[in-house]
Amino acid sequence: MNSNTSRPAPRAATGSALLDWISDASMTLLHLERRIDPLLRPAFDALLRDPLTRLTTAVINGRRRDEGLRLAEERAIPDEDAHLQSIIDSFTEQMRLLWKPGGFERGGNTKTQGIVRASLIVRDGLPPELRHGIYATARSYPAWVRFSGPGPYVTPDIDDVGFMSISIKLMDVPGPKLMDDERFTQDLFGVSTPTFVTPDTKANAHLQKWSVRNASLFHFVNFTTPHLADLIMQGLWIKTQTSPFEAPYFSCVPYLLGEGRAMVYSLWPTSKRRTPIPRLPLRPPDDYLRQAMVATLAEGDVDLELRLQLQTDAFRMPIEDAGVYWPERLSPRVPVATLHIPRQTFDSPAQLDFAKRLSYNPWHCIAEHRPLGNQSRARKRMYWELSQLRQRMNAVPHVEPTGDERFD
Repeated sequence: MNSNTSRPAPRAATGSALLDWISDASMTLLHLERRIDPLLRPAFDALLRDPLTRLTTAVINGRRRDEGLRLAEERAIPDEDAHLQSIIDSFTEQMRLLWKPGGFERGGNTKTQGIVRASLIVRDGLPPELRHGIYATARSYPAWVRFSGPGPYVTPDIDDVGFMSISIKLMDVPGPKLMDDERFTQDLFGVSTPTFVTPDTKANAHLQKWSVRNASLFHFVNFTTPHLADLIMQGLWIKTQTSPFEAPYFSCVPYLLGEGRAMVYSLWPTSKRRTPIPRLPLRPPDDYLRQAMVATLAEGDVDLELRLQLQTDAFRMPIEDAGVYWPERLSPRVPVATLHIPRQTFDSPAQLDFAKRLSYNPWHCIAEHRPLGNQSRARKRMYWELSQLRQRMNAVPHVEPTGDERFD
């Protein structure tokens, strides 16, 4: 069976019949809500999402301690290496449970909706404080862009949690890289929620232990280490998606923008188009998101605007806590480039399989854009080891793409 073929998520396996029932029932209710969400979400987003995001952010910040860090300053959290090893162990266990050799998928952002050719076109005339690294001069970078669903399962689109991701591999990027397995690439990442699902690697390690048991709900809702505010923040932004081309994407974690300056970035659709979801409130096709991408690129091009947001307040725009929303009133998002996706056909089996050969890692980057924070530090080894596992189990070698690949 093609591992990228949609199938139902496994049932909870917590060891408790009661907890299993609660987890499975909550997922059933979520799947039902996804069928009516498009009727309710536009009004909710227009009236309530942003005020509730600000309120939730205030609650999260009220529980945090100001450690007096400077702008762009990092500070390791206690037991950081142990949390990282726990995350890797959980992902490895779950991947081995879910997939067979030859069909291993990624541990997160698992379902490939499509991988498309694109170019990142940097604007001319940017202000001096933004002209660093890949944004230093006006030019165009070729790119491979992977759009994906959540993980760790490959479910029908209507049965996922309403979360999407984007992974951009720029090519022809000059200069030394912070990882030496690729020489000319720079990787960018985004998810469709403005904060990460966990604030730090300690919480992420806890989440992954519950994820192995197919019961992530109990990471957020429990009596000892609840993460209710994180759950609310995610719930404000996840939704029944219409197309991977029609959602904003957020880096969630910060990066350097030259020495001593931190930023986050986001990508925003330039079109207001919204693709109707077939058959709702009945069941849509399992892969309706990919079908929406195919239809859109058969008609014309797609553009996403890349915006940077500089850190101006070290506490309210933290480096080490990825669960905090960076307020635009403290620092606006400034457009710096356009991700241009030209009209194309991309859904051949060979091109989808090409995605399995690629390794995306935020440390595929130049020093001017070094990833910041404990979750970024963890990603370096975590992404590397899990990518090596996946490619080893699939017997496919890692490749550094050039943009000349053809799948005719």
